[in-house]
Amino acid sequence: MTRFDPAAPVLCAGRRTAIGTSGLAFAGVDVVGLAAPVLAAVADAAAALDRPIDDVVLGNCLGPGGDIARVAALAAGLGDDVPGVTVDRQCGSGLDAVLQAAARVRAGDAELVLAGGAESASTAPWRFWPPAAGGAEPVRYTRAPFAPAGDPDPDMGEAADLLAGKLGISRAEQDRYAARSHRLTHAAATAGRYAAEIVARPELTADQRPRPGLDERRLARLRPAFGTGGTVTAGNSCGVSDGAAALAVTTAGAARAAGLPYLRVLGSAVAAGRPDLPGLAPAPAVRRVLDRTGVAIADVGAVEITEAFASVVLAVVDDLGLDEDRVCTEGGAIGLGHPWGASGTILLLRLLSRLLTPGDPAAGAGSGLGLAACAIGGGQGLAMLLAHPEA
Repeated sequence: MTRFDPAAPVLCAGRRTAIGTSGLAFAGVDVVGLAAPVLAAVADAAAALDRPIDDVVLGNCLGPGGDIARVAALAAGLGDDVPGVTVDRQCGSGLDAVLQAAARVRAGDAELVLAGGAESASTAPWRFWPPAAGGAEPVRYTRAPFAPAGDPDPDMGEAADLLAGKLGISRAEQDRYAARSHRLTHAAATAGRYAAEIVARPELTADQRPRPGLDERRLARLRPAFGTGGTVTAGNSCGVSDGAAALAVTTAGAARAAGLPYLRVLGSAVAAGRPDLPGLAPAPAVRRVLDRTGVAIADVGAVEITEAFASVVLAVVDDLGLDEDRVCTEGGAIGLGHPWGASGTILLLRLLSRLLTPGDPAAGAGSGLGLAACAIGGGQGLAMLLAHPEA
């Protein structure tokens, strides 16, 4: 057993909304409306810590701008004296928010931070560039650039197709992995594995995307989504989604005294590579955090990777030599959906579930170690290593 360090940063009290398909159940709920009830639920679960909330850190990609975290903290009724800050590392924002919170707790600059992310694709504002010289009309755009003008800057789906082609990942292999994700997600939902973490709302009380029967045969019928000849489809990639997730980041001493189940944060890392092949970036981030902590990849029992595209997960699994049986065993974004700013935090909720459920084989060989990683638009990767208190 590792020596107990009462000052070590830990994660506890994770909560989230159900994940809604863009334009459906949460079509009329903005990003603050998604985040506020989740923050309120986490604050309520963390009340046993008997500490003031030092800050709220939320990730977000396509919201209205401004400081969503502060507005959501106020809307959640946390009090005028609770500050908030919003971070944007694209679809790694929810994981980066927790990384920043854990770093502050480790440094002794905070004792309790609520951290997570939120995204409302349904209500994301329309954005426009000013009219070009001599032009009369502004030019609408759907995302900010991932790279400087003149550099390759494909959308994420196109980049996933490029990755599959570069690494020789076949359509059949992507569909095989996607069928696994759909099957595991539906099984976890049916078994109630998500129920305790979901904050029910009038619009939606259960995840909208999981459904049975999406096997390889049915997935093979779908057409390429990003150009003729591609291998990425709507079935072997994530759905555009709405949702929010958050958890409490505090010290091991505080969590133990309060009797709250928790996971220790052993370390985290970011890395970057080619902007046009973001699916390659998680692997160096994982290697960096493993090197820093002295942990071997074979000793990590539970792995969560953002399933934005099957090709990305397969690339990371192959690069790191991962045992696929330890990856996303309670389903992932292909089956659940991908609310961009929240998805990194949802990875951590899955690790809380997998590692803190007694006797759960998903923890993997009893190691008690869990790894979260995501690929990020613009060629970045992010990883965080967690451990059961007794690991």
